[in-house]
Amino acid sequence: MIGTNAVLGVVAVALGMVLTPGPNMMYLVSRSITQGRRAGAVSLAGVAVGFLVYLSAANLGLSLVFVAVPALYLTVKLAGAGYLAWLAWKALKPGGLSVFTPQELPPDSTRRLFSMGLLTNLLNPKAAVMYLSLIPQFIDVRAGHVLLQGFLLGGVQIAVSLAVNLVVVLAAGTIALFLGRRPGWLRAQRYLMGTVLGALAVKLATDSASPAAA
Repeated sequence: MIGTNAVLGVVAVALGMVLTPGPNMMYLVSRSITQGRRAGAVSLAGVAVGFLVYLSAANLGLSLVFVAVPALYLTVKLAGAGYLAWLAWKALKPGGLSVFTPQELPPDSTRRLFSMGLLTNLLNPKAAVMYLSLIPQFIDVRAGHVLLQGFLLGGVQIAVSLAVNLVVVLAAGTIALFLGRRPGWLRAQRYLMGTVLGALAVKLATDSASPAAA
């Protein structure tokens, strides 16, 4: 039902998206460093559920809802842009810290770790773009079972994203130690991350694409 080219295409898209710094990676790294790998893994479980929510909503007609209620689409888009802008400001403001800078933070409960991972992903505009615009391009309508194709291809994307993010969770402490010995690199990483997030926020907020186009 699903061709090899479609699977490889989704894998490529998923890798490109997950390797681009964004809210999910920032949250997972910060929690893994400040509270340990278990906290990062619990947060990642919340991120995974967020992917499933988007996948289900997209396949069951969320795009149709956005077309019918443009104000809802605009609200979701601006909320995502605002969240990205806030993360960018935290990185770029005077005295801001890199996500790889160890910090003394009160430990979050398992429930909060999970819920924050979920919320971070639900407000992640990259996830919305992926499920509403990118993955549908690999569905072959002529092959039939469009809904099943959508869920299977989305499952491929989720598997790739979780695998990469799990590596990030496990390696966050080592990366933080490496950068901690190189303050210049740590500062450059913070400015680069903040700039990328800021640019994404502006692009998302000013994008005039309609929900129909997505």
